[in-house]
Amino acid sequence: MTRNGQTLRQDRAVRNPAPSGPAESASIRTDSLADTHAPSQLGEHNRSLATRAATGAVPVSDLLGLVAAAALTGRAVAASASYAAGVLLALTIGGLYRRRICLRLSDQVGRIGVAAAAAAPILLIWLPATAAWQVAISAAICIVILRAFTYGLIRAAGRRGLISDPAVIVGTDEVAILVAELLHDHTELGIRPLGYLDDGHPGSDLPLSLIGEIRDLPNVVSLQHIKHVIVCAVADRESELIHTLRACRGLSCSISIVPRLADLGVAVPAASLDELWGIPLIPLRRPIPAMLSVKRVFDVVAAALLLCLCAPLLLVLGAAIRLTSGRPIIFRQTRVTGSGRVAEILKLRTLPVHGDSDTRWSVPDTTGALGKSLRSTHLDELPQLVNVLRGQMSLVGPRPERPYFVSSFSGIIPGYEHRTRMRAGLTGWAQVHGLHGDTSIGDRVRFDNRYIENWSPWLDTVILIKTVMNTCTAFLRARQ
Repeated sequence: MTRNGQTLRQDRAVRNPAPSGPAESASIRTDSLADTHAPSQLGEHNRSLATRAATGAVPVSDLLGLVAAAALTGRAVAASASYAAGVLLALTIGGLYRRRICLRLSDQVGRIGVAAAAAAPILLIWLPATAAWQVAISAAICIVILRAFTYGLIRAAGRRGLISDPAVIVGTDEVAILVAELLHDHTELGIRPLGYLDDGHPGSDLPLSLIGEIRDLPNVVSLQHIKHVIVCAVADRESELIHTLRACRGLSCSISIVPRLADLGVAVPAASLDELWGIPLIPLRRPIPAMLSVKRVFDVVAAALLLCLCAPLLLVLGAAIRLTSGRPIIFRQTRVTGSGRVAEILKLRTLPVHGDSDTRWSVPDTTGALGKSLRSTHLDELPQLVNVLRGQMSLVGPRPERPYFVSSFSGIIPGYEHRTRMRAGLTGWAQVHGLHGDTSIGDRVRFDNRYIENWSPWLDTVILIKTVMNTCTAFLRARQ
């Protein structure tokens, strides 16, 4: 935004003249905003149905575009169906079905073309290269044309009040005021702001009412069926805001943040940004249950395979532990493996029995040569593949910790309690960066929470590859 605070106030004064009578107050502006977006006679139920229809309209229009392309090119049903599935998958991976405020088709044409081209190799099973590219080009053109028509219908539905998703604005600064007014003026966006959330004491010239504090956001989202949360400047309360936004990640609402110094642009790829009438927005990623199911399937298959491959090694290591220490081979300890979940974690024994293993942080110096080797290579953690098969752990995730230390660290280390949002892992983003054993807990927390916020199958693959490389490096060092 290029307007400073004074210019913004002047612009608002021109668009909303001050009342002439002394009895009138700023609440008149609040009423005028609220009345424009008040529920119509369609009712909230019909409005919700219209919103769901608009959400599903885009993938349906894309499918129709692919059908039209197949009909125009006259290709076989098997080739067309396989190609259509590939294009829809590519569009999904590319984020083109993510809920957006700004439906600007020109921002998406390039990615649509990439998706159509990425799925073209599927056609090579049935068609020569030239024919495959003809289908891909036809598909991209048809998808763009039908999306233009669909976006026009969605905007028209917003103007008529058929689509009016409830929203809240976090913060009460000048940007927050402008956001409310833009949503009020541009009904084609289909968003109805209900009010502000802030902990401060805003002035009396807010265009909407203050409906709660920042910590009330999860309850407001649930009770008011909020679909959009727009976060403006709350620089002095970032810690509380992060905690609150993470509590909303599992709710059915999209969360967008107005970046600081928005006029200067951001290094985030344009494809990942959204926009509200010239104001850039950074949408927060939402967890996708289907993708977490894929993660679980991968865990089971990979853990079973690794357990079979490592069985001979486990037998040799178990025999060595038994011969050198005479103690039970498996060490069992209760660990926190997720939010509200604990499990008995399995490890190869590397330490003698001591009475304070659940509350002692540092490893005793009584570890033998075999134990030191197992701990440095992390081979002592191979039995946790059984925990993965049981569903108590994942292959990749924050490392499980003892309940005593989870309770202790949660009260003194910011963000520590957030790392239990995802199932604990045999390896993790912090571990492959050397953050294990007697290392900084604060650093581990940052790496673990970053992993959770940015999780993807590719990130898990990278972590597993790094884990194997680190284990091989440690093994070679141990032999020197």
